[in-house]
Parts: sequence; C-alpha cells; structure tokens
Amino acid sequence: MPRQLTQVTTGLLGALALAGCALTPHFETPRLSIVDLQVVSTALWEQRLKVTLRVQNPNDVALSVKGIEYTLDIAGQRFASGVSDASFVVPPLGEAQFDTSLTTNMAGALLQLAGRGPNTLADGVDYRLAGQISLASGWVRSVPFDEHGTFKLQ
Repeated sequence: MPRQLTQVTTGLLGALALAGCALTPHFETPRLSIVDLQVVSTALWEQRLKVTLRVQNPNDVALSVKGIEYTLDIAGQRFASGVSDASFVVPPLGEAQFDTSLTTNMAGALLQLAGRGPNTLADGVDYRLAGQISLASGWVRSVPFDEHGTFKLQ
C-alpha cells in the first residue's frame, strides 16, 4: 500500500508541475529606445533634459507600467540616472512613448564627445539605457532591461 501511495503522489505532483508550466505565461522583455533628447534649460553646473522613450511590448498581453528606474550612459560614460513614476499601458504587441526629465551635468560628457571630432554629434552618439520597469499587475512585477542604440543631438 505505501508503494502505491507513493506512485500516486508522485504522479499527482508531476501532473501539477506540468499544469503549472502550462499556466505560466511566456514573457518577453519589453524593448526600450530613446526617441528624442532635448535640452530644456542650462546652467553652469546643471542641465535639464527632456527624454522621450519608446517602450515596445512583444507580448500578447498589455503591460501596465507604473514606473521605471534607469541609468543612461553616453559614449561609454555614465551620463545620468533617474526614476520616473509615469504610469501608462503598452498595448499587446504594440508600443507607447513617454517623456521623462533628466537633470545632469553634461559638461564632462560633451567635452569627451567634442574630443572625438567635429562630426561626432551630427553623426550620432552611442548610448546604453539600462534599468528596470515596474509593472502594476501580472505574473512579473519587475522587468530588467539593457538596451543599446544611437541618437543624434539636436
């Protein structure tokens, strides 16, 4: 009798594990990219920038974003970091854009970029945007991201 009970228990646990795998949705990391970067105001030690970010959702369920934490590296150097409490919904298999503000001292980064030649700013600048997205609902509540790209300064 104990052997039969063990086999039944093992069978039930196996069935539950398979059912759990079937219930767990396949989740792909959203992709983020910089759409626009504009200087809003400048002072000697501080600059305020408006950054427009695009979030692309490769999943078949909507993502209810409640905030984002991020760092922005430009040309391999830490440029800024920040958080945004912008709440928005990214539709299934769709995208959304949102604006966030950055405060930074970009003098050092601009001096480094200027040292690379006169066409560096016009040709485009490499960036790395890394951090995590906080979701308001769903199986996953925090999604890390690490994106690379190029943008032109205006």
